[in-house]
Amino acid sequence: MSQAALPVMSERSPGIAVSRASPVSVLGAMVRNPLDALPPEIFHEPLVYSRIAGSRRILITDPALIHEALVRNADSQLKGDDIRRTLGPALGQGLLTSDGAHWRWQRQSVAPAFRHERLVGLLPAMIAAAERTRDCWLAPDAGPVVDIGHEMMHTTFDIIVETMMSGPGGIDVARVERSITEYLHPTGWVFALSLLKAPEWLPYPGRRKAAAAADYLRSAIMAMVAERRRTGEGREDLVALLLAAADPETGRTMSDEEITDNLITFVTAGHETTALGLAWTFHLLAGHPEHEAKALAEIEEVTEGGAVRPEHISRLTYTRQVFSEAMRLYPPAPVITRTAARDFPLAGFTVPAGTITVVPIYAVHHHTRLWKDPERFDPDRFSPEQAKGRHRYAYMPFGAGPRICIGSAFATMEAVAILAVLLKAARLRNTSADTPKPTMKVTLRPLRKLRMRVERREAPVSAASP
Repeated sequence: MSQAALPVMSERSPGIAVSRASPVSVLGAMVRNPLDALPPEIFHEPLVYSRIAGSRRILITDPALIHEALVRNADSQLKGDDIRRTLGPALGQGLLTSDGAHWRWQRQSVAPAFRHERLVGLLPAMIAAAERTRDCWLAPDAGPVVDIGHEMMHTTFDIIVETMMSGPGGIDVARVERSITEYLHPTGWVFALSLLKAPEWLPYPGRRKAAAAADYLRSAIMAMVAERRRTGEGREDLVALLLAAADPETGRTMSDEEITDNLITFVTAGHETTALGLAWTFHLLAGHPEHEAKALAEIEEVTEGGAVRPEHISRLTYTRQVFSEAMRLYPPAPVITRTAARDFPLAGFTVPAGTITVVPIYAVHHHTRLWKDPERFDPDRFSPEQAKGRHRYAYMPFGAGPRICIGSAFATMEAVAILAVLLKAARLRNTSADTPKPTMKVTLRPLRKLRMRVERREAPVSAASP
């Protein structure tokens, strides 16, 4: 059957689950926490059709259908209005928000910064940043309790600024971190208003503060870019790559504004997602001392009781499994959305142009058909034996298809290095027995701060002694 002959997917299509949630309840949930707006059917059905305020949305969790939508039909879909309205004011037309030829050129321009041999060369800076955090925690005048989310944000920001920009220059690191939080806080309102196709000038709670945060982020980064262009400093970092980048077809180079778009993308998305993955990892390990002990035993064996060094990181396979399982339970980027630029085929139907395709990664990672006991923390799910039989798109913390996160290897390497340094030196324990509800502010943050008690680890720990 040709695509033209395929029936159009709708709420009347046979075999398609349909969300029965009322538009009012969905919009209210979208404002509070977009995760709560996901139809409950999506945690056990392969595909759910939804129509709200005249907007068609198809939510997909079946790995084969995700491949069909995001890979085979990637060229038929754009990032869409949701992403533009939510992230565009801060990220402009950078790698995360652009489409088409502009996206392809930018992807090609930054790719050399993420080659394996270059990433390995960044490991000393990653380890050093983790050691600075460790030393702060264990200093004689340090408090016994830390906000692990804030600590990981600070550590990963330190790493990304050092490795991608050769240092912060005149950037106020604390203010940048605060600005990112202020910018993301009201995004539930942006999602809801976008769904309603409300005019972009419409005010909402937090809008003015978010706009001021975006203005600061852009002005701080743009001033740094202008200074680097003026001085012509010959550093080997992402800024230098972007300054030298030229479109292979036209020879056009990037403007300061385009470089700023991409640097903000990497500074915000690059450190925020890894930091959240690490915060959830420490929280989970504190509640599962048997897995913590196993990771510690591996770290001690690989390092032979000494300091963590760059050559150790690739050998910490179980530690990497721990981080992978934490990102399954709490994927830092929990939802992918696309908008159909033209009709395309899916599951034997035609998806009409204008339809919003949603891949709720959070639901995929908790899906009852894809994971045995999906709410249980079990790093062995990512052992080579178990991972081998799993569909590529059953687990996608870094997205899927041509738009998969270019920094995925960087983030994983960074996370394992930080875990190795900090677990070896300190025991962290949750100050509350309750796990805070995950809430989506573009990224997946805990509803309340993850406060943890830090204790110096005096001696190596074996797998038999949690």
